[in-house]
Amino acid sequence: MSQLVDRTITALRSEHDKLADLARTLTDDQLATTSGAAEWTVAQVLSHLGSGAEIGRAPIARAAGETVTAEDNQTIWARWDASAPRAQAEGFLEYNTRWLDTVEALTPEQRSSLTVDLGFLPEPVPLVTALGMRLNEVANHSWDVRVAFDADAGVDADSAAVLVDILAGPLGFMLGFLGKPAELAEPVSLAVPGAGLMIDDTVSVVDHLESPSATFNGPQEAFVRLISGRLKAPYDNGVTIDGNSTLDDLRRVFRGF
Repeated sequence: MSQLVDRTITALRSEHDKLADLARTLTDDQLATTSGAAEWTVAQVLSHLGSGAEIGRAPIARAAGETVTAEDNQTIWARWDASAPRAQAEGFLEYNTRWLDTVEALTPEQRSSLTVDLGFLPEPVPLVTALGMRLNEVANHSWDVRVAFDADAGVDADSAAVLVDILAGPLGFMLGFLGKPAELAEPVSLAVPGAGLMIDDTVSVVDHLESPSATFNGPQEAFVRLISGRLKAPYDNGVTIDGNSTLDDLRRVFRGF
């Protein structure tokens, strides 16, 4: 599990560096462009990631022994929402860097043993779960920003590989919130690159399938976007499903966030 923690932190650093490089070049007009999350502008996506970093750093820092005094979430969100688009972009750069500095400084022992009280789950979770939830947010919302300027953008391949492994393990519980299995008329066992997706009464990602009922023809990053509700036209070029399901069926199961 410690290797998965390290891979997740590495992916998060790579995501930040790429998105930060882009964010620094954006004009005011580009910040006001509609993102891949159609209800948000590019600046609002960066604001969401920045406020999430500000809120999310505190419980990890506390778990590592730091004394942290933080505003309540509603106050933080209100401050970010009231900021101008340029300030939202600059705030993302500042607060996401702070978040990364905190997790990258964790010792090997802390990476393997820390549990984190995120505040909205019934009990503290292993560090890998907290990091995986953050990577799921960052990888998909980074795509939201990049696709506004490049219709062929995909989720970063390394991040996608880590997310598939995490969804098959410590982050599997999130599929209960992301998936609506009742939308399907019959169970589906879907072969996907490097894993499998089971949809019956519940939704789960597994390491592999012996006899899948359908096959996902596309890269891992497209599968990650399917799970997050982002595999929609015109961003689904070249992706097909063979077997007892269709892309439209699966898009009904995964409506997105």
